[in-house]
Amino acid sequence: MRVVIAEDETLLRHGLQLVLEQGGFEVAANAGDAVGLEEAVATHRPELVVTDIRMPPTHTDEGLMAALRIRREHPETAVMVLSQHVQRRYANELLNAQTGRVGYLLKQRIADVETFLDDLRTVAAGGTALDPDVVAVMVARAKRAGTTIGNLTPRQQEVLALMAEGRSNARIAAQLFLSEKAVVQHTSHIYDALGLPVDSDAHRRVLAVLRYLNDA
Repeated sequence: MRVVIAEDETLLRHGLQLVLEQGGFEVAANAGDAVGLEEAVATHRPELVVTDIRMPPTHTDEGLMAALRIRREHPETAVMVLSQHVQRRYANELLNAQTGRVGYLLKQRIADVETFLDDLRTVAAGGTALDPDVVAVMVARAKRAGTTIGNLTPRQQEVLALMAEGRSNARIAAQLFLSEKAVVQHTSHIYDALGLPVDSDAHRRVLAVLRYLNDA
């Protein structure tokens, strides 16, 4: 799978390249700014882009804006954006796309190499990956707003958070030491409690949950 990396810190950029190459990805190019990222995407047409959000010259959201343009101009290219800090706005802007193939993770997640690589593969395959810390902020906010999330059982709240991260039923079952049948039952109760439509498409499932959490 061809990948283009964008990161302005040289050491981290080369570290990312090493991690991806050892994980079986082909790094077609790397860039140190958003302009270089978009040029590399136009040249190499990668299947996946991994980019920092804050890039030169202002170190604000150049990487995010480039990622959004790439999604519009090259919808077949999956995008994973990385950030130092939890920013709900960044997650919302990226995940508002209706087609999946997007992810938003904190840079600290790279340390868990296997999970990071799994998230990249999930996004490249058309899924969605959202950082657990971002989900935790959304769930906590929904609880404070007095929504029905507070009425879910602790186990259902755990399942809900993993659904929002983009985890499949199989992954949720493995992480919580449940059967897949039990996870399906929990998700059914969650959909009913939150008034969400059941949808077999993984990305739309994540969108439905996130919209509920954002509106709370």
